[in-house]
Amino acid sequence: MSHVTRKICLGMFGILLSTAATAHTSTDDQLIIPLYPNETIGSLGVPEIREHLDNVDGRMIRNVSEPTLELFRPAPGHANGTAMIVAPGGGFVGLGYDAGGTAVARRLAERGITALVLKYRTIRSAADPMQMPEVHLKEMERLMARAQSGSPVEIPRFAGEQHAVEDGARAMKIVRQRAHEWGIDPHRIGFIGFSAGAFLATDLAIGEAASRPDFVALLYGGLRTPVPANASPAFIAAAADDEYQPNDAMQLYNAWRQAGASAELHIYEHGGHGFDLKPKGTTSDHWFDELMWWMQSHGLVGP
Repeated sequence: MSHVTRKICLGMFGILLSTAATAHTSTDDQLIIPLYPNETIGSLGVPEIREHLDNVDGRMIRNVSEPTLELFRPAPGHANGTAMIVAPGGGFVGLGYDAGGTAVARRLAERGITALVLKYRTIRSAADPMQMPEVHLKEMERLMARAQSGSPVEIPRFAGEQHAVEDGARAMKIVRQRAHEWGIDPHRIGFIGFSAGAFLATDLAIGEAASRPDFVALLYGGLRTPVPANASPAFIAAAADDEYQPNDAMQLYNAWRQAGASAELHIYEHGGHGFDLKPKGTTSDHWFDELMWWMQSHGLVGP
């Protein structure tokens, strides 16, 4: 692997150096909901890996064969009836499960929103996180070349994206089915995605009505077409200095508006790719507040 290829791949995937890797063990006290009955979907044939990495907040999860939802409920008496499924990023190779998942879910629950972190299926990768799958390396090289050329062409679908979309659709079905049990309005179920998770959210927002979220938040994701007029209302956010997808937020917004669908766009001067909730001292630090204001304007949260 060349130095340039390694830099591209590790930057998008969010891995610098691994400090620990373990087989799947759960220590969370939140409710974990399997998406499928046992042995009804194919396995990658390798153990799930949860890693704690240098310069990465929280866990990275790879080799996911058993997708789940992790439920985070607001404090008793504070739920407002709105729910949000949270899809972390990681190039469909891994999931930045805490930075783009549980941390966001806890912040949403503080605002009265019932949040569920989606652990969706990934492609298979080696135990050593520095040994990226060849298909992922090629995807990242193509993504960087596109960014440097300024080409407006839509990013081809990623390896693993289809399985992730199936898991996202299944998650929407489960949350709607259990809405009454969890005190959720079945018509106020949203989906927020980061990076690869935002591609997944976009796929759902323009897909079949039965699994379409009632609203979506797309953070540094990319376009999927065609966008119908009844696509989910979208909050779109990214940074102008995103080294991988500098123009994609504008593409998303233009496609939504040209279709006649509802959308709001925020492009921050600085923030890079993958700002999540990590303070950077830039205006991108305020995306969550702006998301709440947008949701308030749609009657999804209180003041």
